[in-house]
Amino acid sequence: MFQKIIVVGRLGRDPEMRYTPAGQAVTTFSLATDRQYTGEDGQLVKVTTWFKVSAWGKQAENCNNYLAKGKLVLVEGILNCDPKTGGPRIWKGQDDLAHAGYEITASSVKFLSPHSESLKEEMMAGEEVNVDPAGDDIPF
Repeated sequence: MFQKIIVVGRLGRDPEMRYTPAGQAVTTFSLATDRQYTGEDGQLVKVTTWFKVSAWGKQAENCNNYLAKGKLVLVEGILNCDPKTGGPRIWKGQDDLAHAGYEITASSVKFLSPHSESLKEEMMAGEEVNVDPAGDDIPF
């Protein structure tokens, strides 16, 4: 048997890294994908699907160091289902409504946002930017 999911989307929040009791790094982040189509009534319909992604080891450290809210990434991995239902994990939120979530354990995370995008944001904000002409700080 074989399972693989490939998702391209933007981070919904900054990544969060922690360590297991055994010292293994794990970083989690939310990833939003969206699509749009025209409904039967002629109105544009936008659909956003959220995924919770977990990356492990060195990849977790790279994600924590180089990703931020809004960055575009491609994630390859396996889809983790609720062991009881075989579907998405379902929980009751603070609003007392049922919510469903999809979880991915990443085997690969590719950073798609250009490195210069963050430099451009810093320059527009008026922050001092140190540019490494050799580009040695890029993790890939």
